[in-house]
Amino acid sequence: FNLTISACEKVGEWKTALHIFKEMAQSQVEQDSVTSSAVISACGTGGKWEDALRVFSLMAQNKIEWDTFNFNDAISACKHCGEWDNAMRLFGMMLRSDVQPNAITFTAAISACEKADKWEKA
Repeated sequence: FNLTISACEKVGEWKTALHIFKEMAQSQVEQDSVTSSAVISACGTGGKWEDALRVFSLMAQNKIEWDTFNFNDAISACKHCGEWDNAMRLFGMMLRSDVQPNAITFTAAISACEKADKWEKA
């Protein structure tokens, strides 16, 4: 499933990625951090930041631990859609958690602010 969802993200098929993700849950197929990241990324690329953040939130509900990649994908989803405030909220969550940011995290957070002309928040 992970490869299929990743392929969907690469070709802009966020709806299909989200559909597969939902089908996995309904069929009780285990979803993991990699699956979630692929769906978050697909939704973000497709301009569906709300769906991306819903999947991110579902991870906690399903007791899937967040990692740097999940945060990066969620922050990037917000960046793509001009949701700088949500990007910064996620960045703050990350800093308060045990998950370590990396260069991609910082770049995505700064880019989210820049895209929304909120450079002073960066």
